[in-house]
Amino acid sequence: MNVDLVVIGAGLSGCALVGRLHQIGWSGSMAIVEAGRGPGGRCATRRRRDDPNWRLDHGAPGLNFLGPVDERLEALLQPLRTSGVLRPEWGAITAVDSCGALLDPPEHPLLLGEQWRAHPTMAHLCEALLPTSNANVEMLFGRRVRRLVWERSSWILYDEAGELIVQAKALVLSGSLLAHPRSLAMLSWGDVPLRSAIAEGQDPQVDRVLACLAASQSAVRWNLMLALPALHSVDAATELPRQIWLSAEAQDCFEIERLVLHPQADGGLGVVVHGLDPGLEITPESQPSLLAERERRLQQGLSTILRPWPSLVDALNHKRVQGVMRWGASQPLNQPLPAALQWCPHSALGLCGDWIEGQGFGRAEGALLSAVALADTLQAAR
Repeated sequence: MNVDLVVIGAGLSGCALVGRLHQIGWSGSMAIVEAGRGPGGRCATRRRRDDPNWRLDHGAPGLNFLGPVDERLEALLQPLRTSGVLRPEWGAITAVDSCGALLDPPEHPLLLGEQWRAHPTMAHLCEALLPTSNANVEMLFGRRVRRLVWERSSWILYDEAGELIVQAKALVLSGSLLAHPRSLAMLSWGDVPLRSAIAEGQDPQVDRVLACLAASQSAVRWNLMLALPALHSVDAATELPRQIWLSAEAQDCFEIERLVLHPQADGGLGVVVHGLDPGLEITPESQPSLLAERERRLQQGLSTILRPWPSLVDALNHKRVQGVMRWGASQPLNQPLPAALQWCPHSALGLCGDWIEGQGFGRAEGALLSAVALADTLQAAR
C-alpha cells in the first residue's frame, strides 16, 4: 500500500490530526497504523468479549481546557459538541485521605478549567474525530510498527514479523515510543527505530528531536480494572462520584492516584484504579510477575479508600478483576519537544502529541493543539 501520509498511533492527537486535515481540505491519501484494536490510545475504552455492552474507560477519564480554546481546535470540536459526543463532565469529582475521610478535590492541573468527557465512552471521542465518509483514509489496526526505513524520499514501515505495512511520502509520529530509548527496555528492541531510519548527521532537525526525547521522562501508571456487581442501594448508585482522588499522604500510603467509576448498562459498575509506579524496572521477561504484584498491591487499600460509600465496600467482596494495564508514558513530565521541531521537512517527518511544548503540555489539550498546528503545516507543505 502506498499513501501520501502515514500516521502512527490512533490516540487523541493522531485522530485529531487526521480529522483536522480532512476538515481543511487535505487532498492526499492517508493511513493510520495502530497497535491496538481500535482508536483511543490513552483515551482507550476496555471491552469484554463475554459482554458486548460492558465498557470501561481505562485510560484518561476526561479532558480539560485551561484557557480560551484555539479557533482551529474549536472548529474541530464543535461538531462533537453538537452531536453530543463531547459533553461537559456530568459526574462529581471528590477526594479522600488515607483514612477514607472525604476531602475537596485537589488543585491538580487535570482538574482545573473546563472539564469535558466523551459520551458514551472516551474512545468515542477519538472515533468521532476520524472522517467517516468521502475520505481516502486507511485504518490499519492491530499492527505494531517495529522498523522504519527512510529511502528515496519515502517512508517504509514494517511490523514485528518483518512484513511490510505501508509506504508513504510523509510520516507522522503521534507518540514518542519509536523515537525514545524506553523502547529498548520495554520491548527488548536493540535500537530506537527513528534513529535507525535517519542516521546521525543526515537530518540535523531529526538529531535535535532525538536528543530532546532522550532527555525526556514520563509518568508511569499501572491501572487495575475491576467489575463490580449491581449495588444493592439504588440511591447509593445514583450518588456515586465519577472520580475519587487521593490526598498526597494517601497516594504515598496506597500507591494510588485516583479511582474512576464507570456505571454499566446492566447496573453493574466498572472501576479503574490508577496506580502509581514504585520505580520498578520492567522488561518483557519481568512484566508478568510485576503485573501480578501490582494487581495485589492496588487492591489492598480499596476498602479504606471507599469507606464513604458502604455499598461500594460491600460490592468489593464480589469483584471480578479485569486485568492490569501498564501505561509506560501516561503523561510527559519534562523536556517538551520545541514546536519548531514538529515538522522536519528534509525527512518529511511530523510529530504531535501532549509532549510538544505549548499550552496544554502533558494534557489532552496539548495533544489536540499540537495536532491542529501540524495539520496546518502539512497542508501548507503540499
